[in-house]
Amino acid sequence: MSYEPTPDPEGVARVYADLLSRAPENKIERRLEPMRRAMEVLGDPQKSAPVIHVTGTNGKTSTARMIESLLLAHDIRTGRYTSPHLSSVTERIVIDGNPVQDETLVRIWDEIAPYLQIVDSELEADGQHRLTFFEAVTILAFAVFADEPVEVVVLEVGMGGTWDATNVADAQVAVVTPISLDHTDLLGDTVGEIAGEKAGIIKPGSVLVSSVQEPDAAQVLLERAREAGAEWRFEGVEFGVESRTLAVGGQVLDLRGLGARYQQIAVPLFGAHQAENASVALAAVEAFLGERPLNEDLVRAGFEAATSPGRLEIARTSPTFVVDAGHNPAGVHVSAEAIKESFGFSKLVLVLGILKEKDAAAMLAQLREDYGDMISDVAITQSASPRAIPAAELAETALDAGFAEEDLFITERLDDALDWAAGRADDTEDMGGGVLVTGSITLVAEARTLLGADHDQTDKSEEG
Repeated sequence: MSYEPTPDPEGVARVYADLLSRAPENKIERRLEPMRRAMEVLGDPQKSAPVIHVTGTNGKTSTARMIESLLLAHDIRTGRYTSPHLSSVTERIVIDGNPVQDETLVRIWDEIAPYLQIVDSELEADGQHRLTFFEAVTILAFAVFADEPVEVVVLEVGMGGTWDATNVADAQVAVVTPISLDHTDLLGDTVGEIAGEKAGIIKPGSVLVSSVQEPDAAQVLLERAREAGAEWRFEGVEFGVESRTLAVGGQVLDLRGLGARYQQIAVPLFGAHQAENASVALAAVEAFLGERPLNEDLVRAGFEAATSPGRLEIARTSPTFVVDAGHNPAGVHVSAEAIKESFGFSKLVLVLGILKEKDAAAMLAQLREDYGDMISDVAITQSASPRAIPAAELAETALDAGFAEEDLFITERLDDALDWAAGRADDTEDMGGGVLVTGSITLVAEARTLLGADHDQTDKSEEG
């Protein structure tokens, strides 16, 4: 008789409330000692399995999910830690492609909570803030992975690298997705400075696997790898995308890996950026497995099972709603290229909400530049997050960016924004209108729920 775990939404809600009582997720402490102390009192769970560590500005989560999918296709037991979540905190801590079971999350939290209190008390006695939300969730993830146990941890950085809570782990493979300007108040004003922060995950004896980078960023990563005695592999030099063709539901790729070439690989994700993320994910798995040629059928199966909810995801049809967590100008740009390439929209209605710590003016300017006259109607709204820019304030920024007042629909209610957008898209004479919901992960998460798309697509029963 197989054991079916009992869902415990009340227990998960209690754990999440405990986590939320700490400093909010966007409160970043440039410190690692509290994490090291927590790992020490818990018996170093971060050392329980080898780590593939993923940082970068855009594409981290998609790349981490593809790495996980490839490892699972090779029958390797995985733990994946990514952030933020869309619907439930359990999505951040994933075992073998599925969110951690409610009862496991609750049990492990209750087991480690007294030890976190020890660290909290020591910090407060020293005049420091207690463990933050992100630090506590990261500790919880390491404890869950050690308890399972898993054979490899795919670990996504929260922000930066050097001072990120995840950096108490020593990666066997350090993955860096494209670096661009984001969180400049914390990470630096240039891509070189930001690369310096992200390069902190490159550890002695590891292998750096990097996307194509701007020259300044690439140089910083290369210098860090040399200093650490790490090997390095760059997209476009040692591996990359040899060709790609559009296909229904995604694209078909020919990939040059570190160990072999892999042809006619179907990837059910849209855009050239996802092809590049796929090549990086493949190289990361090859590096982890010793750069030997992989079984092409397993590579094909791994990519075919890959998903990336909230990233150019079709959440509903008639009209087509695409939700995309494009949270900075670079993310907006690559998504625009993918939408224009992969969808046959003659008109696009925009539903937009942005968080306060983001450069809303730059994002709006990028939207104007990339889409031009393709966007004629814009619903300005906000998510329920306390960090959301109020709709009226964001509308003023949209006007400053050149959007016409008569084209704006301003509402604090996302459901009203979605209803209005659906009507505007349906008004397209050739029925070629679509809706893009973008701007922040919190807005995308709420839209997915309202549109009926907030189920975890990594469930194995859906993989076929």
